[in-house]
Amino acid sequence: MSSPRPIHTGRHVLLFFMDGVGMGDPDPVINPFVTANLPNLNGLFGPDWFLAGGGPLSNDRASLVPTDPNLGVDGRPQSATGQAVILSGRNVPELIGEHYGPKPNRAVREHLDAGTLFSLVMAGGGTAALLSPYPQGYFDAIDSGRRLYSSVPYAAVQAGLSLMTAEDLRHGRAVSPDFTGDGWRRFLGYDDIPLRTPYAAGRLLAEIAPRYTFSFFEHWPSDRAGHRGTLAAARAHLEKIDQALGGLLEGWQDSTGLLIITSDHGNIEDKSTRLHTTNPVPTILVGPGHAELAGRIRDLTDITPVVQQFLGLEEGTESPV
Repeated sequence: MSSPRPIHTGRHVLLFFMDGVGMGDPDPVINPFVTANLPNLNGLFGPDWFLAGGGPLSNDRASLVPTDPNLGVDGRPQSATGQAVILSGRNVPELIGEHYGPKPNRAVREHLDAGTLFSLVMAGGGTAALLSPYPQGYFDAIDSGRRLYSSVPYAAVQAGLSLMTAEDLRHGRAVSPDFTGDGWRRFLGYDDIPLRTPYAAGRLLAEIAPRYTFSFFEHWPSDRAGHRGTLAAARAHLEKIDQALGGLLEGWQDSTGLLIITSDHGNIEDKSTRLHTTNPVPTILVGPGHAELAGRIRDLTDITPVVQQFLGLEEGTESPV
């Protein structure tokens, strides 16, 4: 990772992370994308954008790049290393000799300690935030040692950031990982958490993101929908993601903000298995210079350099106009 440079003022990046979303086969028996109603994503790229084997797509609004999560390392990509790669730009699986997850071990944490987009942006004079909140029980479990951070909150905390809480969710400063907030009410006992539609949650993300130079939203339930449940449930989950992205895209200001949508590994696109896949993941870019930036992306190590270039943090490059 290059040394920090002054950040381009007026620019901001939101990384919308979907855990376990790959590009798969055109078989409706195993791939819920095939029969899902996705008016926003299909309207952006056409009906077959989610199929593996296709090339990059680009139009006036956005670019899509099939992105390699395997990184030349045998085995199935895993969450801890994949997320560490996205946030650091380092080929962490290659460096530690394996794909590892779901939570980072010491070897993965060492690479996160060496610097991530959260710390890089702050060192360059910008602001950063993880927009996914956590309940009090999560903090209690972390403090007691009963639970470990996953790669994303670990990176945020290591950069000196405070994680968002239920109070942030109540007051619209954060967005629930499930978009709606229903899980906080049904499973966590937070009866006063406001309920939102996925579309409204996406609109709220578009409102919050410009407050920070770099923000990260972690949607992890997509990975759970790949590991568990039925094809129909996975299809419904993809439709919920599309609704949230519809609100986000409608509210996004393309002139100053770069929106990056990506994943760490495949999973939900192949319901014939409960394991992660080796399929490419979709990386979508919306904002100034999206086509040029998309041209730099081949695998997950390229996400961090793209953010650096856009914000002017990368040595020897100019941010696209």
